[in-house]
Amino acid sequence: MYRSNGNYEAFARPKKPENVDQKSAYLVGSGLASLSAAAFLVRDGQMKGENIHILEELPIAGGSLDGILNPTRGFIIRGGREMENHFECLWDLFRSIPSLEVENASVLDEFYWLNKEDPNFSKCRVIENRGHQIKTDGKFTLSDKSSEEMMKLFLTSESQLQNKKITDVFSEEFFDSNFWIYWSSMFAFEKWHSAIEMRRYIMRFIHHIDGLPDLSALKFTKYNQYESLVLPLVKYLEKNGVHFQYDTTVKNILIEQRAEKKFANALIVNIDGEEKTIYLTENDLVFVTNGSITESTTYGDNDHPAPVNKALGGSWQLWKSLSEQDSSFGKPEKFYDNLPEESWFVSATLTTLDDKIAPYIEKISKRDPYAGKVVTGGIVTARDSNWMLSYTLNRQPHFKAQPKDQLVVWIYGLLSNQPGNFIKKSITECSGSEIAQEWLYHLGVPVEEIPALAQHSANTIPCYMPYITSYFMARADGDRPLVVPEGSINLAFIGNFSETERDTVFTTEYSVRTAMEAVYTLLEVDRGVPEVFASAYDIRTLLNSTSRLLDGRKLEDIKIPWLLRKLEKKGLKKIQGTLIQELLQDSDLI
Repeated sequence: MYRSNGNYEAFARPKKPENVDQKSAYLVGSGLASLSAAAFLVRDGQMKGENIHILEELPIAGGSLDGILNPTRGFIIRGGREMENHFECLWDLFRSIPSLEVENASVLDEFYWLNKEDPNFSKCRVIENRGHQIKTDGKFTLSDKSSEEMMKLFLTSESQLQNKKITDVFSEEFFDSNFWIYWSSMFAFEKWHSAIEMRRYIMRFIHHIDGLPDLSALKFTKYNQYESLVLPLVKYLEKNGVHFQYDTTVKNILIEQRAEKKFANALIVNIDGEEKTIYLTENDLVFVTNGSITESTTYGDNDHPAPVNKALGGSWQLWKSLSEQDSSFGKPEKFYDNLPEESWFVSATLTTLDDKIAPYIEKISKRDPYAGKVVTGGIVTARDSNWMLSYTLNRQPHFKAQPKDQLVVWIYGLLSNQPGNFIKKSITECSGSEIAQEWLYHLGVPVEEIPALAQHSANTIPCYMPYITSYFMARADGDRPLVVPEGSINLAFIGNFSETERDTVFTTEYSVRTAMEAVYTLLEVDRGVPEVFASAYDIRTLLNSTSRLLDGRKLEDIKIPWLLRKLEKKGLKKIQGTLIQELLQDSDLI
């Protein structure tokens, strides 16, 4: 496997890999990573679909990319995915997947046209005092010290950040800035999360710093991610003969050591309660989605909280069993053990039942929520919420089966053990109606109207996810296994708990990238995997981002040590009439 840059190889069709007709594949899990790997096996590996087996413990595909109409509870979305134009592997995949919405178009075509016609941006990103937009919305409000800390983190190598937390690299005043509100609520970062992951996000999305306050950097699907992404992908795979086997748990994968080689020689599976062994040869490739952020999910309803559940579940147990066989398969306990009680654990899906709540939504979003276009443009965060509560309304309807007079709202609280401002309970302890009441309070609904609206004008389903922020736990090299561990003959790890350089977890792109790397490596596909968009190495992007982070201040306005200021003054004289001066002027830094 090698990486490519530019579009020379982007549309090329690789030659058929040698002996691929004698090979088969077993994919553990049916999340986006597994579905993508299966699609790359078919499209680029030219493997016969009937030789590809997807083993899923649930009765439905999609993993964390969900969106369902539960017959007894109603509409449920556990979370959402934000996308951008430089998800190189994601769009490489979906250019080949036929749209279910638009005739003679791909999913990428459908997505591209939609976001051109209805571009995403927010008109109100942060509120306080019960529904009032903060006066500094749109500004980062970073102090000189915080800006310096940001630059230091950017320039620090990952080797110097092993097991460090965000609090180890930023002082307290950084967490008082608007930048941290935007950043933490949008990406679900918490103070105790990984400094390595924070740095990767800064480098990965530095070209979108300007779009962070108003969320114009983001793009969204027409419907929920299950109907817009998963279903077209499943239909494509089924059409190509790929075999889906649901209600099947892979209990273990037996690894045989052959000198310095690692060989997966058997799958121990449980199918409808019956244990079975699938013996493997070197021609049987195994792709494992290790770990899961939505494993052991529980649901409540309008009148009951979601039960707290800390069970590891099948995907974590499998990874644990694999890691006990070989240390190169990672350390799953780093991600599932000792999650702080303050961590985000609960989200909720609220469906309006009449038009009484809509005016409060429209007042903040400044858009008609029934218009079928962008509503909030991403999450809106209540800065003074004890829960650090955020909510979002994507384009409505969010489900194909959703009545046009209903709205579906996604709500989450970043802090799970704090009492609410209106409901004096933690979000974990709250029923759906109580979560709705807390949300309505921060929207500015008159207090006397809140209980009745929450009970009769909305149906709210709380969702408890014990491992939802596990991706971001402080880590070190080796805690996540490489996509293809050194010496592995037929085993690869895919998804957001495997390790590939420079890219960021908690994204659809990471799932697809690791799938692409795994398939291309094990099949020796002669086509490059697109490198991570290299905006962090573009001097224009760095200067423009610096200007934006400074909220319009010039270089001479920044308080820096006297020696640097002296060098700066001499340097500015020397660059007059040069390209460097042009770049600084274009970036509005001088």
